[in-house]
Amino acid sequence: MAAETLLLSPFMVDFVLPFILIFALIFAILQKTKLLGDESKRVNAMISLVIGLMLIAFPPARNLVVLLMPFLAVVAVILLVFMLLYGFIVGKKEGDVLGKWWKVTLGGIVAVGLVSYLLMISGYWDFVWGLFFAGGKNQLLMTVIMIAAIIGVIAAVIWGDKK
Repeated sequence: MAAETLLLSPFMVDFVLPFILIFALIFAILQKTKLLGDESKRVNAMISLVIGLMLIAFPPARNLVVLLMPFLAVVAVILLVFMLLYGFIVGKKEGDVLGKWWKVTLGGIVAVGLVSYLLMISGYWDFVWGLFFAGGKNQLLMTVIMIAAIIGVIAAVIWGDKK
């Protein structure tokens, strides 16, 4: 049987690590945006502390953060590997490293992955899957989605880049 390490203890995983993550994230956002002024480190720290403690106090929010962190770590590693490979292939160029369509594509993939993962860990995946792909009973919804997709494609062709 594997011994339980300090980092895998339920106290660390469920309380300490989510608190540190949210505290640091909120503090960094408040410092970077200077929302409360230039010299407000103490106030930013207090607000970050309260938000971090509130996260720990509400189990559904805390569980969502705990379940999302492995997905975030995996996506960050995948993006890092992709960017390394892309950098080796393309090399350094002046200006924007990724083109507009690469950014849109990567953003779309990450968004679909994140939404899918959120639906799975929240327990709504079967409901959404049944809503879109259940046989016959949601024809109106599927028709509306298909018409919206067709209109989107036509608009992209008409108003797209003209070369």
